Amino acid sequence: MVGVLMALNALSIDILLPALGEIGAALGAPGNDRQLVITAYVFGFGLAQLGFGPLADALGRRRTLLYALAAYLGATVLCLLAPDMMWMIIARTLQGVAAAATRVVAVAVVRDLVSGRRMAEIMSFAMTVFMIAPILAPGIGQMVLFVAPWQAIFGVLLVLGGGITVWMLTRLPETLSDHNRIPLSFAAAARNYQLAASHRVTFGYMSAAALIFGALFAFIATSEQVLAELYGLDEWFAVAFGGVAIGLALANILNARIVRRIGMRRISHTALAAFLAVNLLHLVIAAFGQPPFWVYLTLLTTALVMFAWMGANFSALVMEPAGERAGTTAALYGGVTSMSGAFLGSLIGAMYDGTVVPLIGGFVVMGAFAIAIVYWAERGQMFGEGEAAPAE
Repeated sequence: MVGVLMALNALSIDILLPALGEIGAALGAPGNDRQLVITAYVFGFGLAQLGFGPLADALGRRRTLLYALAAYLGATVLCLLAPDMMWMIIARTLQGVAAAATRVVAVAVVRDLVSGRRMAEIMSFAMTVFMIAPILAPGIGQMVLFVAPWQAIFGVLLVLGGGITVWMLTRLPETLSDHNRIPLSFAAAARNYQLAASHRVTFGYMSAAALIFGALFAFIATSEQVLAELYGLDEWFAVAFGGVAIGLALANILNARIVRRIGMRRISHTALAAFLAVNLLHLVIAAFGQPPFWVYLTLLTTALVMFAWMGANFSALVMEPAGERAGTTAALYGGVTSMSGAFLGSLIGAMYDGTVVPLIGGFVVMGAFAIAIVYWAERGQMFGEGEAAPAE
C-alpha cells in the first residue's frame, strides 16, 4: 500500500514524458519550456508537503490522505482540459500539491510502526513497488499516444487515482494514536519544523538528498530531449527509460536484502562516493564529444543505481531521530528535497544545449556538494554505522 501511494507520484510525472513534445507544440511551449510540465508538478509536490505534515500529525494519516486524493482527482480534470501552457502549469502545480499527501502519509505510516534498519528495509521494498511506475509509465504514455491525443493520458491518471482513492478509503487504517496527535497551529508547526531541522543528522542528510534529487529531476526533465531527440530513439524512448528504472528497482531490492547486515551509512556513503566517481568519468568522456549511446546509457544507469542506494537509506537516516514528529519530519524532508530538486533540476535542464555535458556536469557538482555535507553531518566519520541518532 505504501509503495502504491508513492508510485502515484512517480506515475504522474513519468507517464507524460513521451508526450512532452506534443504538449509543448499544442500549448505553445517549444524547446526547453516543455520541461515546466514536469518541474511545476514537482515544485507543487514539494511545497505542499510542508502543510500536509502538520495536518497529518493533527488530523491523522487517513483523513489527510483521503481529502488530498479527492483534490488530486479535481486537479487531474483541470490538466485534461488545459487550453494553454499557463493553465497547464497551474493545473500541474495543483496536481503536485494534492499528490504531496501521498508521500507524507506513506512515510509517516511506516515511521508510526517501525524504525531504524527495519524502516530502511521496508522503505526499500516500498521503493521497489514505487520503481515499477517509472518502468511502466513511459510505455503506458506511449501506447496511449498511439491511439489517442495527449489529453487521454490524464484520463488514465484520473482512472488510476480514482482506484487508489477507493482502495485507501476501504483498507487504510489510522496508524496515529490519539495521544501522539499534535494540535494544528502555525506556531506549533513552525516549532516542530525548527526542531526537526535542528538535528544535525536530519538536516545534513536532508540537504544532501536535496542535491541528489536535483540531479535526478534534471535527468527526468531532459530525458525526452536527450533520449528521444539527441540519440534519436523516438518511440523507443520509453524502452530505454524503463531500462534505467529497472536498474533502480533492482538496486532497491538488493538494498532491502543487505541493509540490516551492512548498515544504512556504509551503503549510502559508498554509493555517494561511487556516484561522484562515475559522473566524473562520464563528464571527461563527454567533454571530448557526444558519447556513444551505449556508453551514455551504461554510465547514466550506473550513476542512478547509486542514487537508489542513497535514496531509501538517506530517508531512513533523516527519519530516525523523528520520534513523535514523524509526520512533520517526513513533510520537511519531502518538501525540501522536492522543491530544491525541482529548482536545481530546472537550472540544470535549462542549460541543455544539445549535448549531455550540462546534465552530467550538474551531476558532478551535486555529488561533490552532497559528499561535503554528509561529511559534516557525520562529523568526519564516514563509512561506519556509529551510534543510532536519538529520537527527539
